[in-house]
Amino acid sequence: MLPPESAAAKEVGREIGIGADTLERWRSEALSKPARERAWTAAARFDAVLTTATMDEAAKSAWCRANGVYLHELVAWRQSATQALAAPEEARASPSQTKQDRRRIKELERDLQRKNMALAETTALLVLSKKLEAIFQKGEDE
Repeated sequence: MLPPESAAAKEVGREIGIGADTLERWRSEALSKPARERAWTAAARFDAVLTTATMDEAAKSAWCRANGVYLHELVAWRQSATQALAAPEEARASPSQTKQDRRRIKELERDLQRKNMALAETTALLVLSKKLEAIFQKGEDE
């Protein structure tokens, strides 16, 4: 409901099943906070970068004042968007690396399962031995 998305309260209320009056109250509470305390979603930051991409410095400064954003934040958002879009192939693993990772995961899962079974067996033996001790100590007293 807040900028830059700015959806209508009735529409949002219908979507999520909350009354429009409640949403309006929450909106007014959010707007009463200083702009510095409002969080920008990733989509909103990307939209801000796109909106201000063609603006000159004066227009960017005016936009930042109107939306409660510092110019250096806008520059940082642009840099992070550029970095995220610049090298997506470097972030992806190669097919052989993926295959090795899957093999390693299966190996670790088998090892974990084996250790869990050993732990369960040890726990069962410990419980049985304590029960046995309790039974024979009780029998000696009689």
